[in-house]
Amino acid sequence: MRTSLLICFLIFLSQSHGQELNLSTTDQGFLVTEGDKKVFFYQSATKSQNGKYPRAHYVHPLYGMDGHILTEDFPEDHPHHRGLFWAWHQVYIGDKRVGDSWDCSDFIWEVLPPKSKIFHEGMLEIRLRTMWKSPLWTDDKGAVIPFVMEDTRIRVFAQTDNYRIIDLETWLLALEENVRIGGSEDAKGYGGFSLRTVLPQDISFSSGDSPVAPKVEAVEALPWLKISGSLAKDGSAAGIVMLSYQPDEKGKEKWILRKEKSMQNIPFPGRDTVRISDSSPTSLKYRLIIYKGDLSTEKIEAIYKLGQN
Repeated sequence: MRTSLLICFLIFLSQSHGQELNLSTTDQGFLVTEGDKKVFFYQSATKSQNGKYPRAHYVHPLYGMDGHILTEDFPEDHPHHRGLFWAWHQVYIGDKRVGDSWDCSDFIWEVLPPKSKIFHEGMLEIRLRTMWKSPLWTDDKGAVIPFVMEDTRIRVFAQTDNYRIIDLETWLLALEENVRIGGSEDAKGYGGFSLRTVLPQDISFSSGDSPVAPKVEAVEALPWLKISGSLAKDGSAAGIVMLSYQPDEKGKEKWILRKEKSMQNIPFPGRDTVRISDSSPTSLKYRLIIYKGDLSTEKIEAIYKLGQN
């Protein structure tokens, strides 16, 4: 079933105007390109700002359709923010707190070499394995040991018309008993899949055909959200659509949105922690649509439905 749906999706993208997708590695990570266009850079090596806020396992820069950089890293207002990332304030093993992957404190991402393949001429698949570690969690000899194994699959689709699709799915498997993660310990509960983008003054948010106004706490909308504004290199219209495949029973999703000096977040699990199983991985699935000009609600809905399986 999943194979047939993927074939249908690739047929849907068969009108692609893009060129060959490629991955090139460096000592810092890897760059995905389409022809001579940069798509994104994935940071696998630990990076810091004068020794502060060490982080790895995130995407930056993320490029627009015209090559304009859409994301920020080490912004002055929140230097722990970084491009496209997924992280949590609360990380526990039993009652012991073992770092804060959101704030980049007492946390280590050990990223193993990526595996990639061209699944089809219009899609590049990258598989990553990342071991979660902390200097606060060691064996009886004092050696730092992993406590979560994270497997991540990124699928990059060739440009079609005025947009490109990037899929991200991650599976978390505990290597110790009673591992728990959670968002910020306040009413906002932010944590999980996040996007730190450039925010021009005319930035706006919508879901379906309705505008969405940011609030201090999370707002409810459809499981996809359109971010639009003068995000192209020449100041013209462009944007990003964030799509979540973890809606609630009403088919809705919670969103933490900010018009300035912050990130956009799909909070999971919220303020209360959830257990990460040591036998059945916790799965989280998201999709981005990078576009130039505009993208209709009908097109976004069609792309969302194609990603449901």
